[in-house]
Amino acid sequence: MTQPWIEGRFEEGLIMTTVEQGINWARQASIWPMTFGLACCAIEMMATGASRYDIDRFGAGAFRASPRQADLMIVAGTVTYKMGSRLRRLYNQMPDPKFVIAMGACTVGGGPYFKYGYHVVKGVDLVVPVDVYVPGCPPRPEALLEGLMRIQDKIKGHRIGKAAGQKIDDELPIPHHSGYVAAPEDEPLFDHQKITG
Repeated sequence: MTQPWIEGRFEEGLIMTTVEQGINWARQASIWPMTFGLACCAIEMMATGASRYDIDRFGAGAFRASPRQADLMIVAGTVTYKMGSRLRRLYNQMPDPKFVIAMGACTVGGGPYFKYGYHVVKGVDLVVPVDVYVPGCPPRPEALLEGLMRIQDKIKGHRIGKAAGQKIDDELPIPHHSGYVAAPEDEPLFDHQKITG
């Protein structure tokens, strides 16, 4: 729908937009998911990429094996505490802006392991920030496609750059059961005083 004050001022076929809208349009039409299947939900994720459901219609068919080339992590399956640190490491290696879909009941909240599964993370949002939750055990490919469309809606409204005075998101803590060990950043490889003294 055109506004009355715009009519008659531009030539036929001229499109006006902002750089931000153009970049967001390109991003939402070329999402590269990372292959990260952990359990039975990964079979449904593979079916979504196959010819019957064809996730490529949405511009998201190029599943990447490297986190450095992906901008969408689909966590499909049961996340254990031991896998939590690996998941976090892969998430940190993805370039910004990056998005996460939690696919399946186990990923969303622990699923059938919630009560007695001492080894299962009770929701992947304890490890990485989640943008879209796709519930089900396992969710059908149509549900994952719906989650992908919600990610595209989020990308469409993405603001490029931070507004002045806007608070930057803090890092999420890693669960203490995960076995994650922070690498010492400024610690020397060996102690010079012990060698020379």
